[in-house]
Amino acid sequence: MGLAWASGINLYATLFTLGYLANTGNIDLPPDLQIVANPAVMAAAGLMYCVEFFADKMPGVDTGWDTIHTFVRIPAGAMLAAGAVGDLNPAVELAAAILGGGLAAGTHATKAGTRVLINTSPEPFSNWTASVGEDIAVIGGVWACINHPVLFLIALVLFILLMIWLLPRIWAGVKKIFRFIINLFQKESRPSDANSPE
Repeated sequence: MGLAWASGINLYATLFTLGYLANTGNIDLPPDLQIVANPAVMAAAGLMYCVEFFADKMPGVDTGWDTIHTFVRIPAGAMLAAGAVGDLNPAVELAAAILGGGLAAGTHATKAGTRVLINTSPEPFSNWTASVGEDIAVIGGVWACINHPVLFLIALVLFILLMIWLLPRIWAGVKKIFRFIINLFQKESRPSDANSPE
């Protein structure tokens, strides 16, 4: 579940960190996840992390990036959760995929929605701080879920409770922003409609 949580925030940092920990002997990956330690997979994850690192720091661009990655992070979170349980049982693997996908969806929605609200601030520093904080949380979270699973599990439960409380408020804020933008465009189009010949 730690990998699913992290992939909902930053999939590429999750994959690269996991591959790095496997290659340095800090973790023995289950057979279904050993592919992430492959140098080609790590190079691709590292390259995409570099792209995301800069895209995530630019207000507006980060929202577009998050929108596209709705179709990447959630399935990847489900696959990582399923791969982490190994070949225990097909039912357990499917249950892990369902829970992992749900958790990745929740963390992705929290991250993306929060960033939309942060983007309303005219200065870029809050955006940069949020982005760097997310990267640190992902790398630290992947390390913690492997080395201190009980502590990570407690933190994950607290995060899920916070997410349940936050998501309705984030959604209400995002709706207000989009309503404001729609009203702004409608006001701009009205004078031209009034001046047009009938």
